Order: sequence, then C-alpha cells, then structure tokens
Amino acid sequence: MGGRWSAPDSGHMGKRITIIQGHPDAQARHFCHALADEYAKGCEDGGHQVKRIDIAQLDFPVLRTKEEFEKGMPPAAIVEAQRAIEWADHLVILYPLWLGSMPALLKAFFEQTFRPGFAFEYGQAGRLPKKRLTGKSARIVVTMGMPGFVYRWFFFAHSLKSLERNILSFAGIGPIRATLIGNVEGMKEKQRLGWLDEVRGLGDVGK
Repeated sequence: MGGRWSAPDSGHMGKRITIIQGHPDAQARHFCHALADEYAKGCEDGGHQVKRIDIAQLDFPVLRTKEEFEKGMPPAAIVEAQRAIEWADHLVILYPLWLGSMPALLKAFFEQTFRPGFAFEYGQAGRLPKKRLTGKSARIVVTMGMPGFVYRWFFFAHSLKSLERNILSFAGIGPIRATLIGNVEGMKEKQRLGWLDEVRGLGDVGK
C-alpha cells in the first residue's frame, strides 16, 4: 500500500475503512504491522476503500495543558488524521499491550486527535457533550504477551474498556468490537498464520 497514507481509487460501494496502526516503533516490523497489512488486503478483497494512519510516522507533540487540548491548533499530521477518521465508516485500531495499556504514543495521538470540535462539542452547563462521530463502527485489535483470556477475565480488559468507553463511545462511535491476540512471543507459525487469516477475513467483510 506504501507510505503513511493510502487510499485506492475505486468506484464500488464498499465501506470506507481507516486503519490506525498504533505500534510506536517506526524502525522495525512487528506482528501489529502484519495484522494491519492483512486486514487491508481483506478490505481490498471485499471491495472496500482503505486509508491508513501509522502513528509512529506522524510528527506531533504531547499535549500538556487543558488550554492546548481545547483551543490549540492541531499540527498538520493530526489534521490529516482527523480527515481520514471523518472520512471513514469503520475504524480499525491495532496496538500492542504495554504495561497493561496502550503505548503512550497512541494515547498521545488520541489526545491530539479526539479534541473538542472534532470528536465532541461541549454542551451547556450540566449537559453531556454532543457526540460528533456517530454513524461509525470500530474494531480494536490488541496483541499481548499474556493469554487473551487472562487479560479479559483477570485484568478485566481495563485499558481496552477505557478506549471503548472514554474515547470511542464518548465521540459516538459504535458498535465497537475487539480482537485480543495473546501469547504473541511464544506463538507458533501455524497460530500466527491463523490469526493473520482471521484478521484478513474481518477486513473482507469490513468488521
């Protein structure tokens, strides 16, 4: 697909899907990158249009104040990412679990991107903010060293639920589905290929 962004020209009526690659390492390829590639291939098989955001390749600072978050001008890379998110019917977010949560760079990306005026609008005092990204669905794919069921049942998937509830749902995105891929370091090649095939299938149907 090439580059940080890609959008094949197409006249079909498939979904518009934006893949957010949340692995912060820009120097090496990881399983998250392979999963994103397979999902994109599945999208092409299913006749969907695809755009890709690779956060490790973007240039943006960490937000440090409430004033910056509410009134600051987003950098050019973030504006471009917002356009790709706005364009999409469906978002796919992939990241590795680091210290029980998403990597700091991905969190910084969401803080920059899901600002007031884009993801939501503040309402009058005492009223809930208006959701501005309704009508979009999402798939979250998380890779981790521990077994997926341990993360879900023992750790209650707390960081995943925070992303679902406090970022995506807060902006009106739903339904939100999740794929947890555990034991990544000890995974056999057959298991790895099985996950790649499953994720490509999800891309094919646009879910």
